[in-house]
Amino acid sequence: MSDIVNTFESDYSFRKQNSSGSFYNGHKVINDPIHGHVTLNDYTVEFIDTPQFQRLRDLKQLGVLYFVFPGASHNRFEHSIGVSHLAGTLIERFARDQPELDIRDDEIRCVKLAGLCHDLGHGPFSHVFDNTFMPRARPELSWSHEQASEMMLEYLVDDNHVDIEKEDIQFMKDLIAGEPRSSHQKYEGRKFLFDIVANKKNSVDVDKFDYIERDAYNMGLRSSYDAKRLLVYSRVICDEICYHHKEVYNMYEMFHTRYSLFKQIYNHRVGKAIELMIVDAFLAADNYLKISESVDKPEEYLHLTDDIIRTIERSKCPELKDARKIIKNLRTRDLYKFVDEFLVPPDLESSLNKHTVTPQQIVNHQTDNSGLVQEDVIVDFTKINYSMNESNPVDSIHFFSKFNDQESFKIPQEKVSYMIPTKFQDINIRIFTRDPTKMQAVQKAFRRFLATITRTRMLEEPPVTLPANYENLAIAKKRRISSED
Repeated sequence: MSDIVNTFESDYSFRKQNSSGSFYNGHKVINDPIHGHVTLNDYTVEFIDTPQFQRLRDLKQLGVLYFVFPGASHNRFEHSIGVSHLAGTLIERFARDQPELDIRDDEIRCVKLAGLCHDLGHGPFSHVFDNTFMPRARPELSWSHEQASEMMLEYLVDDNHVDIEKEDIQFMKDLIAGEPRSSHQKYEGRKFLFDIVANKKNSVDVDKFDYIERDAYNMGLRSSYDAKRLLVYSRVICDEICYHHKEVYNMYEMFHTRYSLFKQIYNHRVGKAIELMIVDAFLAADNYLKISESVDKPEEYLHLTDDIIRTIERSKCPELKDARKIIKNLRTRDLYKFVDEFLVPPDLESSLNKHTVTPQQIVNHQTDNSGLVQEDVIVDFTKINYSMNESNPVDSIHFFSKFNDQESFKIPQEKVSYMIPTKFQDINIRIFTRDPTKMQAVQKAFRRFLATITRTRMLEEPPVTLPANYENLAIAKKRRISSED
């Protein structure tokens, strides 16, 4: 199957690049562990060989999970090249197999570059920065890494004097956003182009194809889901990318694989504890380093990468003392501790939310003389779904039959399997503590609070356990670390 996909890429793009007869005609070939040999056009290389794109080498694809899983060492650099490759593979095959679409060379170029640049705006430790740190550091600011990607794209073009039309830059921004924001009428009949890199209709896009396969590969996980089949068994019908009807179960496998990655890897308990520590360190350092303000200035954001924690570690100034201490605890594995969790039943979702479950509410339910304060408790809400909240994304996908590839239709869930889930989102409440010696006190307080809402005896469930001498061990470790400082 990989040979088939590579054939579409090499046959179409190779003919385009080698019309002069020269074998090496402004392109490069790299060997990617996921996609094999990938051809990079001269305009793609021009974008790659810039400080703005090379910055992605210093951003881990899985953020803090490298502190948990040694295999999670891949970066946003190779992921972005992979997305560009898949975007080019798909649109070039459409251009070849469906000439009636009249796909132009400039559209192919912009789709490839949009795939290449879609993650330019990620901050240190990826989603930790935009999902957790920025909302706490600047709650008044509506900011996302997609917005930052558009900012960094403009900065890349201006700073490196890239010869590209402003209209093409806007087109690439819209492709990254997944919708034609600039001119709806201009792209009437060409909306399918905006579903390739970031599909807002059903979440089936090449970004997902790459990160699911790349993350699973690096984590040593195996799945029966095959993204390459979706690249081959697809075509544009009625201005929408549709898939062969026999790929419907492969679609469910893709979304289930994504769910499994979130459940087992992305939201790992220890990984989440480290995320919380990184955020606390960033917040402690923000007044001095102005981390959150860098998102306003691309020339400063350019230098904001995962290396920020080493900047904090190397510092000597008293303003960063608290941040240094948190990073030191991370290095010595003196981590925040997971205390308890509760999978929210659907009928309690309105009662158990971020407004009702707070550290202060939990502290208010502590037993006498527990000595808990609000700073001891961290409440984390996690939503894990099939990428469209409570909805089944496959319900939004259109398919075609081998007997008629000119008409599309939907396939209801009951026509696929009765073992497919009927609910597509989990909401999980997790409780952590900054002070490991208070784990049991925090757990008891959380369960007492939870019992007032669920009307169940949570205290009867197995409590968190610690070694009998854990408190003495923790104190001794802290003394050893303090003496080293």
